[in-house]
Amino acid sequence: MRHSRKWVFIFGLPLAAIAAPAQAATTTTTFPVTATVQTACSVSANPLAFGNYDPTSATALDASTTLSVLCTIGTSFTVGLNAGTASGATVTTRRMTNGANTLNYALYRESGRTNNWGNTPGTDTPPATTAPVGASSLTVYGRVPAGQNVPAGGYADTITVTVNY
Repeated sequence: MRHSRKWVFIFGLPLAAIAAPAQAATTTTTFPVTATVQTACSVSANPLAFGNYDPTSATALDASTTLSVLCTIGTSFTVGLNAGTASGATVTTRRMTNGANTLNYALYRESGRTNNWGNTPGTDTPPATTAPVGASSLTVYGRVPAGQNVPAGGYADTITVTVNY
């Protein structure tokens, strides 16, 4: 009898494993995914270089540059330009300086150079723009009026661009 029990024990174990296979189980769930898109804008500007100015010429010196504004799609924005850094400058009469010397210039919203580009939305800035897909490019038209007899040298100013949105 002892001998038969061994056989049952040896063969019984594998049969038990085949007769009762393990059952796999799964469960699932979900989770929300959210984000809040903020209204935002960024701006970049290229230099405005007038080049060489001849104070004895009767012709104004014109130049232009571009601004690039990237805002959240659908955002309404305006772009203003301040008076610059020279003492006594205004948005209608800006001044480049070389030491104590100044060279007047103006910035405009269109190539005809008739509408000043200032810093007050709805008054002297281009009309509000609704942001498209991608950046908006705006051109700034500059003019140094003729007939300014100033000392020779390099003149410069810095304009701050403000995007209101």
